[in-house]
Amino acid sequence: MLIREANLEDWAAIWPFFHTIVAAGETFTYPTDLGQDQGRDWWILPSPDRTVVAVDDAGTVLGTAKMNRNHMGNGSHIASASYMVDPAHSGQGVGRELCEYTIQWARAAGYRAMQFNAVVETNVHAVNLYRALDFEVLGTLPEGFRHPKKGYVGLHIMHRAL
Repeated sequence: MLIREANLEDWAAIWPFFHTIVAAGETFTYPTDLGQDQGRDWWILPSPDRTVVAVDDAGTVLGTAKMNRNHMGNGSHIASASYMVDPAHSGQGVGRELCEYTIQWARAAGYRAMQFNAVVETNVHAVNLYRALDFEVLGTLPEGFRHPKKGYVGLHIMHRAL
């Protein structure tokens, strides 16, 4: 698996699984009816932030991550990241590779920590992965997320020092 910088041409491969994940409304706080153009603008970030794709040997996009500062000004020393793996390629280590990549990126860019602001507590695969990579739950916003099947569930704030 190769992780490389994403470009606008990659959006055509990202959009189908991005749209499926967002429309399901189970893991992201994005509007479930988010359109393709706005989704692209929210996901494909300009420098100094970064968006990458994980691809196989044939060049098939398996997943993607975006990395950015979590806050501006005096909080700009904390990084954040978001991840999406094509469901057709889940369980193959793509999410772990992307997460490890973003941690290395943040460390190399001089960030002191990474913080995830809104990890849906019922997204147990993500929560377990982040915990395995030394993130901890700092707190949970009770009923901070309206899950389409499970009702109101918590949103974790997760953190890891770099």
